[in-house]
Amino acid sequence: MSALKITQIGNSVGVILPKEILARLKVGRGDVVFATETPDGGVTLTPYDPQLEEQLKLGREFMHEFRDTFRQLAK
Repeated sequence: MSALKITQIGNSVGVILPKEILARLKVGRGDVVFATETPDGGVTLTPYDPQLEEQLKLGREFMHEFRDTFRQLAK
């Protein structure tokens, strides 16, 4: 766990992430990260869009369900 200090950045406030956290998230300057609320009231920071992940999961389930149809269409 790292303690991060809230800092004034222009007209906004933010936190500066240490290099170790950026490396672990595999992100850098200009990348987008997503903050999602956890059931215990905390926050998780991730480089992956949770809504996109859910859409991909649903798409994979759909393709799996209709895989025979897709194979026939691909012929």
